Amino acid sequence: MTVKFTINGVPVEAEQGESVIEVARRYGFEIPSLCHHHAVTPYGACRVCLVEITKGGRKKMTTCCNYEVQEGIEVITDNEDIHRNRATVLELLLAEAPKADAIVKLAAEYGVTHSRYALPEGSEPTEERDGCILCGLCVRVCEEVVEVSALSFNARGDKRNVGGPYMDTPQNCIACGACAWACPTNCIGFEEKDGMRILKKWNRELPLEYTEAGQPLAPRFQLRHFIEKANLPKDFYKKGGPR
Repeated sequence: MTVKFTINGVPVEAEQGESVIEVARRYGFEIPSLCHHHAVTPYGACRVCLVEITKGGRKKMTTCCNYEVQEGIEVITDNEDIHRNRATVLELLLAEAPKADAIVKLAAEYGVTHSRYALPEGSEPTEERDGCILCGLCVRVCEEVVEVSALSFNARGDKRNVGGPYMDTPQNCIACGACAWACPTNCIGFEEKDGMRILKKWNRELPLEYTEAGQPLAPRFQLRHFIEKANLPKDFYKKGGPR
């Protein structure tokens, strides 16, 4: 079903179920975001994609990554109020992740070069936490795309973090690296060294499997997961995989 509405006064069309951010970007309107990816369920965690939506004469500001298009709504993607609210959100994120390049760069675009907001005493960013903005993108990718569900949110308040259950190393992590690829602040850390694949943030190291020709492929857990999901022969990757 086709839905018609306007973005910045421009008439647009979308399919029912699409999000405002997807349609806006398709029509060339730039809306910043950190936690959104089309492959997973929208979460609205980073709050950077704030827009102004008027429906039935009532106006409100809301995140647009998790706002489905509706007939007749009026969307404004940028104005003074939106700019000010995005700047405040980015200042809060900058306090949480002051060394994350993606945050620093985006904040600067909104005139924010330092944060006035201090974290609670004793909860200053650590090496493990610094750069994580708790957007949950890694959790959603692991659960919905990889279908392993190795990651989850732990604790509450300023102690909230992402990792394995009960704040332990995620034992069912297959070290596929999808979380590191999806992370908007590149805080997870992914490398292959000395025959091992290493995900630093999760304290996860797994040995790489090799083909018969001696070429490194991926960790055994990852290959086993793919074989089971795709119903492949057990020696599929030993022989070099698809040709």
